[in-house]
Amino acid sequence: MSNLKSQGTKAFIWDFTGKMAIHGMGFIISIFLARLLNPSDFGLIAMVMVIISIATIFTDIGLGSALIQRRHLVPIHYSSVFFFNITIGILLTVITYLSAPFIASFFNNNALIALIEIISFLFVINAFSAVQSTKLRKELNYALLTKIAFISSIISGIVGITLAFNGAGVWSLVSQSLTQAIVYNIIIWLMSDWKPKAEFSIKALMQLWAFGFRMFLSNLLNLTFGKLDTLIIAKLFEPATLGYFNRAKSLDQMVITYSSGSLMSVLFPILSKVQNNLERFQHIIMKSLGILTFVVFFLLGSLYLISHELVIILFGEKWLQTIEYFKILVLSGFGFPISALLVNVLSSRGNSKSFLRLEIYKKIIFGINLSVGFIWGIEGYLYGLLFATLLGVYLNIIFVSKEINIEKFKLLKPILIQMIIAILITLFVQFINKDIALGNFIMLALKGIEYTFIYLFINKFIDTNSYRYFMDEAKPIYTKLLIRIKR
Repeated sequence: MSNLKSQGTKAFIWDFTGKMAIHGMGFIISIFLARLLNPSDFGLIAMVMVIISIATIFTDIGLGSALIQRRHLVPIHYSSVFFFNITIGILLTVITYLSAPFIASFFNNNALIALIEIISFLFVINAFSAVQSTKLRKELNYALLTKIAFISSIISGIVGITLAFNGAGVWSLVSQSLTQAIVYNIIIWLMSDWKPKAEFSIKALMQLWAFGFRMFLSNLLNLTFGKLDTLIIAKLFEPATLGYFNRAKSLDQMVITYSSGSLMSVLFPILSKVQNNLERFQHIIMKSLGILTFVVFFLLGSLYLISHELVIILFGEKWLQTIEYFKILVLSGFGFPISALLVNVLSSRGNSKSFLRLEIYKKIIFGINLSVGFIWGIEGYLYGLLFATLLGVYLNIIFVSKEINIEKFKLLKPILIQMIIAILITLFVQFINKDIALGNFIMLALKGIEYTFIYLFINKFIDTNSYRYFMDEAKPIYTKLLIRIKR
């Protein structure tokens, strides 16, 4: 078990530092692109990518998750999934390519036809690396995954910026996506020690199917509902409006990336290994929840307070409309990280039936908001999303408390404590700075420092479990990072 913890800690460090580097680089690249391109360019690519994202879920129908969750595997399982992925990838490329005129007609924008035709090749390109990536995650080899993703991100970013600088417009974004996928595939094939064998078994796929199919349906529901807002906005509003919204949504993803992305990536394979040890399982979940809530609400409060200055500094005055969307999105930003942790309980224990049922209940709630919220415009939908998120998190708590035999309030307590602390500090910092008019850089630094100091002080003063869990894990990780840097 100590070896598992060591593996998990090492994987977390690599994945977290990797995400910091990759997304940091990606964020810098997006700043250049946002200043070189128009909001309408980002709106067009968002229309294309929402279709691609939804269709991508069909590439392995949950078989990748099944490979990670299943404890006993033989080589034919991996090879069978590989050839299945290639077949589905080719099929999706052909269908999407031929459907380009119909998709463009749906959005009333013929400029999308060529974009969709070219970017449809992402399906078959990504299919070639799916199994290698899954196997590396199962083995907790995040060091290699991080290096590959970072290199492909840098190369594709250079391509995108170069083309944007030379007036390629939206095609610079298309080229960036394709380049990243191609480079990632080339490197992972060179670096991974796994290669497919010329063998295929329907029986092997069926062994993975029972778990994988329900996970596929759950992921399909989750991804589809996650993209429906983009589809609706793309249909009802101008491309520029979608560009503003998409920029706000991408900024909001910072909360997910830097609070839960690495934890979720590493936690699933770890929980799968200890799924039969309930006491240890409970301890890992409670500690993870404490750390997650501490980080999430710290980031949420900070981003809400500095939202105006952040957008202006990074993207310029032409993105002002993004600010209001971003502030409302941040209010519900706690939902995805916390829900991702809680549903990991069900998936890692192999309870895909409860996982699917939970996702259906949550999607009914979010579907109601999608149907009603846009009556009051984009803002109406976003405020409705906050209430839907609260209900969704509580549903997660109900299902998880039954699955691992733990009291609901025990799961709810750290969430409520950090939420109340974050709300009170945010209101206080807003109040003391309301009459101060300084430059954007100064105001961003001032509000950020004030919030950070008060947040840490209150958590330490009342000695929250979340703070103690975070410090217990942060200190050794910080020490190891310093040693690695000095080397």
